[in-house]
This record gives sequence, C-alpha cells and structure tokens, in this order.
Amino acid sequence: MNEASPTRHLCARASSAAVIALPGAEAQAEGLAARLSAERLTLEHRRFPDTELYLRVHGPVEGRHVIVAAHLHEPDAKTLAAVFLADALRDLGAAGVGIVAPYLPYMRQDARFQPGEAITSASYARVLSAAFDWLVTVDPHLHRHASLEEIYRLRAHVVPSAPAIARWIAAHVERPVVVGPDEESEQWVRRVAQSVGCGHVVLRKHRRGDRDVRIDPSALPAGGEFTPVVVDDIISSAATMADVVRLLTGRGFWAPVCVGVHGLFAPGALHTLRAAGAARLAVCNTVPPALPDVEVIDVEPGLADGVRHALEEAVLAP
Repeated sequence: MNEASPTRHLCARASSAAVIALPGAEAQAEGLAARLSAERLTLEHRRFPDTELYLRVHGPVEGRHVIVAAHLHEPDAKTLAAVFLADALRDLGAAGVGIVAPYLPYMRQDARFQPGEAITSASYARVLSAAFDWLVTVDPHLHRHASLEEIYRLRAHVVPSAPAIARWIAAHVERPVVVGPDEESEQWVRRVAQSVGCGHVVLRKHRRGDRDVRIDPSALPAGGEFTPVVVDDIISSAATMADVVRLLTGRGFWAPVCVGVHGLFAPGALHTLRAAGAARLAVCNTVPPALPDVEVIDVEPGLADGVRHALEEAVLAP
C-alpha cells in the first residue's frame, strides 16, 4: 500500500481546523471561518451567581487544530476566559490551539522605569505562551523589543497594518503627507508612505505623564497644499495626536486626517481629536466596536493569511 504524500496529509489535517470565538469576537470568528473554509464551533458562556465563569464548547474538537478568535482590549476581564478555553480545548483532545488577537495588550510596560515596578509585558507573555501554541496579532507595540519572540515563547505571527492603511490613504486622501508623532511611530509611517508613494515626517515626543505630552515641532516643514495624515499605532487618550493636529493646522496645513492601528479610545478621546481640528478619523478593525464617524480600515484578510501560515507551521511541526 502506498503511503499518502506529505502534501496530501498536510491538506487533510489543515482542512480539519475549527474556529471558536471568545465573547465579543463572534464577528471576527465568522470572518475567519469563511475565509479559511473552517468549521465554526460555538462557545456557551455565562457566569455563576458568584460571578465565576462557566464555559462549554459545542462541536467536535478531538484531533483538530482550533483557532480562538479574541478581542483582548480590556484584558483583565477577558484573559482568564481565554486561558480557561485553551485548557478546555486541549482537555477535549485538540491537536493544537492558537489565538487570533488583533490587538495585543500589556505591551506598554516593557521595562522597569521605577524601582519595584512589574514588567507586565513579560508577565502577560508568559500567561499566553503557556496557554496557546501560536498567536496571530496586528502590529504589537514593540518599543524596546525587536520582536515578540523576545518575550513570547510561542510561534508569533505579526500581521502588518501598513498595506491596508496605505490602500485606504491612496483611495481617500488628496495629496497626502504621512506624519508620525514620535520615534516609535516611524516603523509604521515609513512603510505607509513608501506604499502610498508620498512624503513623510517623524516628530519627537516628550511625555511627562499619561495625559501630559509635548511635541517638538522642529521637524515640521512649512505648511502647504498637502493633507497631513497622522499615523500612530494606538489611540488611547488621543493627547499626542491632538497636539500634532494643532501643530499642523498652526503651520498652515490642510485639516489633518488621523489614522490609528488600534483605536482604544479612552473616554473623551474622540472629542479631543475633533476639538483639535481633525478632519477625518480612521482606525483598523482590531478593536470593536466601531464608533460614529470613525472610518474602518479592514485588516481581516491579513489576519486570515497569518492564520494560514500559523496552521501550516502547526501541521508540519513534529
């Protein structure tokens, strides 16, 4: 009897993948299942009267590679469910368990800046690495680390947002120039500008507190008939972006467009940007829900490609 070829065996195992959603990520799971031609499993979840979690997986798991779709913003309330679900899937016989978390939290505290501080990026990485075999995410906030592999002990696949952002700018913005508010944004700004085929400038930021930020305007050129597109990875308080918007309008530029990879939007952030003079605001669909008058840049096709690569590696792994 002839043995099945490795390629045929690979395809057979990959086709058995299934997708399951943590609460709040149902739409993401539906999109991934459709793009990957994978079965959609259902998660029953509720809380006991004492608020402890109850989880139950509906659908066949044994021998399958299971993809957990998750939105991990507000992570303190969501991470325990992710860990419990991963453990349940393994106990039910899953061949492998991966997580698709478009926004990866707890990346900010990547060093001990004051004596006694917890380095929460490393702590969180240990938690997810122990629970899952692989991770797919979009542009994590890497500042003092060259890659996720420096702190995560699982296979990490990073989906770049720059191609999707560049396509959106090219289609929606007249005469753009891409502006980064600080040195950390340079990696996104440079890639986006190169894809669009336009100029870019990166400013310098001096942070004196979570909501106390000063932008050094010395790198700004004189204004002209260009639409500045301010690009940053995270919009939280929006203090930094609002300062840049005010600087740009003060220099005579057209009303700026603001683009964020991850729109976390702390209370009042949207109002802060509008009051500063932002003409338009767009974010990638890494964090739900969509907000009124905030345009959406779709990165889900890239996430599906990232999952395909992760499944191929998982299937080929011994």
